[in-house]
Parts: sequence; C-alpha cells; structure tokens
Amino acid sequence: MRAVEDALGITIPDNARIIRNLISGIQYVQDHVIHFYHLHALDWVDIISALKADPAKTSALAQSISDWHNSSTSYFKGVQDKLKAFVEGGQLGLFANGYWGHAAYKLPAEANLMAVAHYLEALDWQREVIKMQALLGAKNPHAQTYLAGGMSIPIDPNSQNALNAGSIAFMKKVAGEAHAFVEKVYIPDLLAVASFYKDWAGHGSGVGNYLSYGQFPNDNESNTANTWLPRGIILNRDLSRVHPVDHSKVTEYVTHSWYEYSDGDEKARHPWEGETKYKYTGPKPPYEYLNTDEKYSWLKAPRYDDKAMEVGPLSRMLVAYASGHKRVQEVVNHVLKTLGVGPAALFSTLGRVGARGIETLVTAEMLPVWIDQLAENMKKGDLKIHNGEKWDPSTWPKEAQGYGFYEAPRGSLGHWVKIKDGKIENYQCVVPGTWNGSPRDAKNQRGPYEEALIGTPVANAEQPVEILRTVHSFDPCMACAVHVLDPEGNEVTRIRVK
Repeated sequence: MRAVEDALGITIPDNARIIRNLISGIQYVQDHVIHFYHLHALDWVDIISALKADPAKTSALAQSISDWHNSSTSYFKGVQDKLKAFVEGGQLGLFANGYWGHAAYKLPAEANLMAVAHYLEALDWQREVIKMQALLGAKNPHAQTYLAGGMSIPIDPNSQNALNAGSIAFMKKVAGEAHAFVEKVYIPDLLAVASFYKDWAGHGSGVGNYLSYGQFPNDNESNTANTWLPRGIILNRDLSRVHPVDHSKVTEYVTHSWYEYSDGDEKARHPWEGETKYKYTGPKPPYEYLNTDEKYSWLKAPRYDDKAMEVGPLSRMLVAYASGHKRVQEVVNHVLKTLGVGPAALFSTLGRVGARGIETLVTAEMLPVWIDQLAENMKKGDLKIHNGEKWDPSTWPKEAQGYGFYEAPRGSLGHWVKIKDGKIENYQCVVPGTWNGSPRDAKNQRGPYEEALIGTPVANAEQPVEILRTVHSFDPCMACAVHVLDPEGNEVTRIRVK
C-alpha cells in the first residue's frame, strides 16, 4: 500500500495509521513469542531432560524469576506427566525431531521442564491474543483490510458492524493479556535460558551491517521517517553513528541466484529496474545440480550501497539504541546487566535472541497507547478511515512510480512499483528473508546467514544443533531459503509437502 500511496501522493487518515500500527504491533508480539517458544527454544531446551526434573524445584525456580500465576508444583507435575505419556506412547508429536540428549544442551532439568510448560502455554496464549489481528485485519499474517489510501474497516460508535466502544474494550483486554505474558513469562524465560548460553555471545556475528526502515509511523505520510522505531543503518558494528537510509541505494544481484538479468548477471539492479526471470532450463530442478561456485539459491542477493545488510529485530533494536530511543536503551541495558555481558554481546546469535525479546516487550507496552489514540479520535467524532480523493485511476498521471518501506517481524520489507496508464508496469519487493538469506553477490560477499555461520563449533555433524541455533536466530523463511546438505553434498533432510 505504501508504494502505491507514494506513487500517487496519497496521505492516509489518522485512524488508518493507528489501525495499521495496531495490526503490526500485535503481530510483532504474537510472532516473536511463537518464534521464541515454538520455532527456536528447542534449539536450547532438551525436552527429554524435563522428565528428570523435580516439579517442586521447578516451581521454586519459576517463582524466583516471576510472579506468573501458573507456577505451582502441581502445575509442573501435570506438564511432566503429559510429556511422560507422550514418550511412553512412542508418539512425541511436536517434539519428535529434536536432538535430545545432545552434548550442546546446557539447561538443568528443572529449567527444561519450565520451558516445556511455557511452550505449551504459549500455544493457547497466542491463539487468544491474535484475535486483535482478526478484529482489525481479518486474517493473520496477511491482513485483508488494507486499501491504498487507508483501511476498509469502518469506525462507528453507534454500529455493531464497525469498530466501536466494545471493540476498544476488547482490544485493551487483549493488549493487557499480551503484555502480561511477555513481561512475566517470555522475558524471564529468555533471561533464564540465556544465562546458561552466554558463550553464544561469541558466535553468529554475521556481516556487521544493520538496516532498519523504521516502523510504527507517528504521522500519516506514505514514507515518513517519523517512526516510533527509527529508520537508519549501522555499519561495521559501530554504534556511535546511525547513517540515513536512501532507497536508491538498494540493489539486487542474481550472480549466484537461479535467475538472470537481460544485461548480464554480474550487475546489480535497483528494484524499479528489477527483473525476476528464471534462468535454468535443464530437465531437472536446479538444486539437483547444486554448485555453490555458480548459481545455488532461489534468493537474489540484496545489497545496500553494495554492502550486505542484516535485517530484523536485532537491526531495529541496534538502530533504536544508537538513535537514543529511551525505552529501548533502558531495556537493552537491563538485559546486558542481568546477563553480565557487554554491548559487544549484541552482535551475535545470543544478541539476536535477546533483541527479539526486547522488541516484543517495548512493542507490547505501546499497544494500549495506540488503542487510546483510536479511542480519543472516536470520542471527538473523527471517524475517517480512508482517503478516496485519488481512488479513480482516470485522475492518475500517465506514469508514476513509488516505493514503500515496512518493517515486518522478520525485518526490512521494501516494495517498488511502476504504474503506467493506470496499470502496474513493474513491481518488485525485497523481503527480509532475501536480505538475511541471500547468496553471495558478484563481489563474492556472503549474505548474513552464510557469514554468521563461519567459525561455528559443531560437536556432531549429523546433529548440527549449533547451526540451527544461528540460522533460527534470524527467524528464517524455511520454505524458500534453507537447504540442508553435508560437506560432501549428500542430502541430510528431505521434506515433502502434499
């Protein structure tokens, strides 16, 4: 939407901006909690070890770090019994594919049991909090209520078919539940787990360049730099300076991608001039002939000013921290002090894990603020939700082009569009997974995943949990970016989708 709004010079109404912030905000909170517990925690938590835990000691541990209500001995005993039934039945279900018993696991049995309990609890929690997304956007994660110029969801305090006082009350309830779980469960668990893995502050550093487009606008312009989480770039891990972002410096290579450019694959193209043309025409899919010296990925290689960039929660928190964002600085400093590590620990696998939790907490704190802004507008009679003044294509210029910046939970998302005669002539998006998972470019520069894995210690090549820890810390798009092969090119895992 922002790319089209930029191309056509559309300014959205205040209510549309607030609703967009709320949709993004609750998605950040839910998505990050899901990532920590359900996509990443089991890289650090040994499920089977939890069977050896003393529920009473687990209860004491949980109560020592939080006053969360589910922390009794009987509660943890019930979780342990449920897990035991899975194991004895030979059906681990969700937990069937882990490297349980691996030497790289360091948590004591009681911490493992606490984490398993909260893993299960988070499944129920996330189902409830995302109802705010359903109310405002109809579908998660791809909201259905966005329109160029605003939103399609109406506001009317006198209608049951629109956002009204009841909607405000419901969202405040959900926001409260979201914040409580993050503050009393997620953050304490994060700190508890991280305290046993502080050596991972020395692994997974990556390219050392960090990009954030900025998120949660404070005004209604299409590409405003006035955002609650600031826009900027950190280069070479230098937090003393935040560089500005210029969209014209974003380019993409296809040198090592299974695509081609009409003027040669060694050159980079800006997205307005971008092409997505599949190159390989052999009898088998290209990954059957995987050759990392040539083309080896479905992903292009985005670069900013010809530099590889990491995107995501760590990038956003680093840019916010270095930009003087007071609340982010407070929480970052608290986490560093609690773990007894210095700022250098941020540039690591552990730093990514911590930054995601920090971002979740500060975002959860903002949800009631945006809800109150929407309520105040309703109270004073401001119900406008869409700017339709330029909705008629006959009023558009013959040719127009625009770009839109957005920070998805995974990281920086840019859209570039060219419009001609009222139709899209060219459209390209550069997504977070492409930034982080990019292959090498024409200068042989590695992308963030590849660079972050250099030097990672692996105890057992057939159970590479250490590799998973770093790759998962980016919150990867599994379906399109991750290929698992051993050093000799042998297949390790095959996944079939029916």
